[in-house]
Amino acid sequence: MKRLLAATALATLFASTSFAQEITVGASNMASYLDPGRDHSNVGSQFYYNAFDTLIARNHDKAEAEWLPGLAVSWELVEPTVMELKLRQGVKFHNGEAMTADDVVFSLNRMYQATFVPYQVRARDRLGNFKEAVKVDDYTVRIHAEREEPLWETLLNLQQVMIIPEEYTKALAGDPNVAEDDDYEAFSLKPVGTGPYAITGFTPGEQIVYERFDDFWGEKAPLERVTVKRMSEMASRITALKTGEADIITNVAPDQLSLIEGDPNLEAVGAPTALFHVMIMNVNHPKLKDPRIRQALSLAIDRDALNEALWLGKAVVPSTHTLEEFGELYMPELETFEYDPERARALLQEAGYDGFEITYDTDAVYYTNGLLAAQAIMEMWAEVGVKGKVQVGEKWTGNSPDMMTRNWSNPMYFSDPFGSFGVMWAPDGPSESEGRFNTDEEYAEIWKRFRFSKDVAARKAAYAELMDRIKADPPVLPLYRPYESWAMRKDVNWAPKPGHIPYVLDFRAGSISFASN
Repeated sequence: MKRLLAATALATLFASTSFAQEITVGASNMASYLDPGRDHSNVGSQFYYNAFDTLIARNHDKAEAEWLPGLAVSWELVEPTVMELKLRQGVKFHNGEAMTADDVVFSLNRMYQATFVPYQVRARDRLGNFKEAVKVDDYTVRIHAEREEPLWETLLNLQQVMIIPEEYTKALAGDPNVAEDDDYEAFSLKPVGTGPYAITGFTPGEQIVYERFDDFWGEKAPLERVTVKRMSEMASRITALKTGEADIITNVAPDQLSLIEGDPNLEAVGAPTALFHVMIMNVNHPKLKDPRIRQALSLAIDRDALNEALWLGKAVVPSTHTLEEFGELYMPELETFEYDPERARALLQEAGYDGFEITYDTDAVYYTNGLLAAQAIMEMWAEVGVKGKVQVGEKWTGNSPDMMTRNWSNPMYFSDPFGSFGVMWAPDGPSESEGRFNTDEEYAEIWKRFRFSKDVAARKAAYAELMDRIKADPPVLPLYRPYESWAMRKDVNWAPKPGHIPYVLDFRAGSISFASN
């Protein structure tokens, strides 16, 4: 009897300290919709991993790719352009429906054969090589590609091909037979996945509530409930953490870390994030068509000084558009971007720059230190004779013909140059489709060699050629790889994992624990 009582007491303690835990996260931004297929933003990427699954999973504890069974238990190439996947049986969606091949085919083809405009954008910039998914039987599907695909596992692990329920999605707008645009809009407000947490509350732009999904196919979620609230001001997030309103907060700038480190009840974790904050330049703006002016705008910016002033030297300033996470395709030997104010002055004179105003658009809070960086860049431009003006606003202006320059980010959507530079600057990608960047037949030919070669040396050579094109006719300057920090109660053990894309809030089993455990 004593052993039984002791076991009961231990079980109660375990439940109270592990499976009954609830936390609140103070986030700097909040998504306005939740649909893994359409989303590609730094804000949205935080919120999908807890609630959705991909066919092929990944070990996120390490940066190098280690592929694992996910909603598919096995996969193999049955033809050079055909992948066959065997699906996991017994998987349930959060609404109780069983997952079958029909849901997988629906989820993939909504992207591969997209009719919904936001899906078309995502299909074009990263999934353009895929034709269709076909059901073989209830637990077998085949995916057909246009040409041989060197990145099969990588592209089946993308957020955009997370699996959603077909019948539920189609029924949201009242017609169970056809998925229309209205259905996808409705889904983005009431999303359903297969992950360890169900989204039980969502207020666009304000709050998300996750609750543990007891029918999850894998290891159970360690938390009973997670509430993520938007707290846009950094001071408000820090205050919420100190007062107990929040247990974890996001996006703590380096100059604020002393407020965390000086509190014995709090701690912070941080690292250079797998993305670049960038300055983009509209190559089609009438005032900026001469590449010498854009070269000068780039050469005038002392990125090391920005790093020291804004990031206390913790950020990483790149020589080219490359990240260590690219593995064999990491190419720091390339020198695409540099600081040379004398050369900037000479180029401005050669181009006949007459002192016209060059605007720089930024949101006040979207990017950590984004406004401060913009203001500092104006001073650097002034040093070489450029008249600059910061324009602050919440509206995205990258698709406006009036946009001259602005800040943006180039995240690593997956660990390959295609997953960062390529997603943004490929032929027909977002930058070209929004009218601020141009490619031609030569650029497209180089891109194809880079994108589809199975030989690492050939891919590296082609990527170097692309960087030469960017240097000669620049549309972008990577400012730095920002050092982002998260702060939390000292009894909370959590940190971003190196195998995730930027900003993912991972609260799955093995990703969060508590000191009292």
